[in-house]
Amino acid sequence: MTPAEMETRIVRYGDLQPCKTAFIDAHTPGSDQKENFTIIGGGVSESPDQHVHIGIPHGFNIGAAGQPPKCRNSLHDHHTAEAFFVLKGRWRFFWGRYGDAGEVTLEEGDIFNIPTGIFRGFENIGTDYGMIMAILGGDDAGGGVMWAPQVIQDAAEHGLVLGEDGKLYDTKRQQKLPAGVGPMAVMSDAELAKRPEPTTRDVLPNHVARYLDMMALADRKPVKVIGEHGLLRDKPGFEVDFITRGSATAAKHTHKVPSVLMPMRGHWRVDWDGGSATLAPGDTMSVPENVAHSAVPSMTGEASLYHIVATGDPAGLTWQG
Repeated sequence: MTPAEMETRIVRYGDLQPCKTAFIDAHTPGSDQKENFTIIGGGVSESPDQHVHIGIPHGFNIGAAGQPPKCRNSLHDHHTAEAFFVLKGRWRFFWGRYGDAGEVTLEEGDIFNIPTGIFRGFENIGTDYGMIMAILGGDDAGGGVMWAPQVIQDAAEHGLVLGEDGKLYDTKRQQKLPAGVGPMAVMSDAELAKRPEPTTRDVLPNHVARYLDMMALADRKPVKVIGEHGLLRDKPGFEVDFITRGSATAAKHTHKVPSVLMPMRGHWRVDWDGGSATLAPGDTMSVPENVAHSAVPSMTGEASLYHIVATGDPAGLTWQG
């Protein structure tokens, strides 16, 4: 593969194209300033305005959320796994029917593998624009988003209605639900009663990995962060490894499926049979299947990188208490 061909599979942080109308809470005060990014895969946006950078199926989706301070993403759930790592800023994640069952604060580099079956939201509690990177299980990203009932109700009060066809309709623009299309059904009390309310103490040990801990663990060899035998044991359809300067190697390897490289710190030189490229924090690179490649830091200083590859497992861990 030539450098020009591989460049089409690299999304530079500075080239990311945001969508400010991606979800039902785009008009809701407190959530109306967030930006959504679909980097790899179809994503879960409810808006036709969402730009997809790389549409090639990988067995998972890569996205991102950018938000100014005090901006939040409303309570929602997916049918498949959702994992986040913090690229920039300081973030509070919260979960439960009303978002008060538990919470955790994540710093830069920390990763949170959120089990399906619970509503979750997040907000930027830092002092500057923040960015979190997301991994969603499956090529269809779980078939969309399930919103907490109050999110749907709040959105309607501010002019946005989600149709049962999965599309948003803005009443402020005189948009109406098409004939034969009703509004998205709100979860019943019976359905909501089945959803667990795990506490912070329940969630933290098995679902959050801290950046500094991973840096220490990956000083000699890469550490598996998410996987059947990972720090966060799960089979969500993908595995996530964490690599540092000490555990990087120039020896090339291949995968039978596409893999993704996402630098967290430092600049990384990726070599493959046919060329090389340098990645910076926030960049995302999709390496084609069966292409021999390696990744090593290209400059001195702190260096860390997340590596994601599909495994074809089911949706992932549903919260079981």
